[in-house]
Amino acid sequence: RLLDNARRGPLYLRMPEIAEMVVQAIRYRDHADYDLHHWVVMANYVHLLIKLQIPVSRLVQSLKRFTAREANKALCFTGAPFWQDAVNAGLALQPEDFPWPSPRPIDNRPAGSQPAPQEGEIRQSYT
Repeated sequence: RLLDNARRGPLYLRMPEIAEMVVQAIRYRDHADYDLHHWVVMANYVHLLIKLQIPVSRLVQSLKRFTAREANKALCFTGAPFWQDAVNAGLALQPEDFPWPSPRPIDNRPAGSQPAPQEGEIRQSYT
């Protein structure tokens, strides 16, 4: 189940077929481009805990490009941006207000900035 309290920005990841496609893309690269430890797919963003084997910029570009193309096909969108930054997604007013800019290792989050999701708010897997 995919449950999240997000109310702003595109919420395409609430659609099971879009969320599952993103999950499959994440799993596909496991042990090739990274070692996957944990992942979370929420209504309007994704977090990965991985040990990289390639540069993070190459991974993010490739994963976003593939999943955006597949999601846009499923949504019958042509040339529309799929992934958005925190400001465009309505998660922050200014980029510096968002404590998890992408790409940035999650171990470097500001002190005290860890989210506290309620049970059932996220779809997650521990591999």
